[in-house]
Amino acid sequence: MVRFPDSTSLGIITDSNDLDFNINQSFHNIISWFYSNLLILNFNKTQYVEFSTKNYHQVKTKVKYEHGNSETKFLGLIIDKTLSWNQHIDQIAIKLFSAFYALRSLKHIVPLFKLRTIYYAYIHSILSYGIIFWGRSNVKKLFTLLKKTVRIITNTGVRDSCREAFKTWKL
Repeated sequence: MVRFPDSTSLGIITDSNDLDFNINQSFHNIISWFYSNLLILNFNKTQYVEFSTKNYHQVKTKVKYEHGNSETKFLGLIIDKTLSWNQHIDQIAIKLFSAFYALRSLKHIVPLFKLRTIYYAYIHSILSYGIIFWGRSNVKKLFTLLKKTVRIITNTGVRDSCREAFKTWKL
């Protein structure tokens, strides 16, 4: 019986002189270990991301595995090569827009305390997942969307301040 490994990660920290050798050797070692333990690496789902700083000039690595990406999804978080989290925040925003539609549709049907439950089930869970990693990035866009949520639930006008709504609703 052959099995596929689920969520295996490999991190390599080295200087640029030995990078090609270390990456290819580590990749070869993992594939050999998988085969010897009756596991098969699914190359269509395997991701390779080379992390660097924003000001760092890109080193051209020669990895024998050629499915390199500039970002990958790992445990529900979209991680790009500079750890800017912009793509992850964009994905969160898309999910929040569908939650807004649900809130807008339900606010005339269900009482306020149920809207609060819906908020915590759908919106708060999306916003808080992985926030320890991406929470220090540019979240102005998400805060604007959070204010929109509070306005929907509390019937606050678009030009009205949300400050009191945040205080009374305690989000």
